[in-house]
Amino acid sequence: MATEKTLNDLFLDTLKDIYYAEKQILKALPKMARAAQSEEGKAGFLQHRDETQAQVERLEQVFEMIGKPARGKTCEAIQGIIAEAEEIMDEFKGTVALDAGLISSAQSVEHYEIARYGTLIAWAKQLGLKDAVPLLQATLAEEEATDKKLTRLAESSANVKGKGKAA
Repeated sequence: MATEKTLNDLFLDTLKDIYYAEKQILKALPKMARAAQSEEGKAGFLQHRDETQAQVERLEQVFEMIGKPARGKTCEAIQGIIAEAEEIMDEFKGTVALDAGLISSAQSVEHYEIARYGTLIAWAKQLGLKDAVPLLQATLAEEEATDKKLTRLAESSANVKGKGKAA
């Protein structure tokens, strides 16, 4: 008979998932920065790379708090989102729509992360992991701020440029 899985198991499983995702995002952000056409987009992707490194370190602290090794678990969702971003970089390279596509891809990443961190916070509270909550909340706040920055960048320039010249 299978061992009953608990919220503790689910918390650890999700923690491993987002840890893997953050590590993959660390690899993808420099590629996205190189592909971006606007200087503001390039700088934003590189800034978020630095922020993501700090987020990985916070996750490692949470692993330490629960007495588990910091190990990732393959996250199919983030692999798919990153694959879509790579497809956009290939298919729209050199076009007026590239930056809009990159921002869209980055927002897909942010929305996934926001969902994961929100869930982890709720579970950490339920499990009495009081010291983990502020670490996860700090990352959630950064992800939400990045999403807002991306929206502003899209609306103020990338989407307008992506439209191209009127026919």
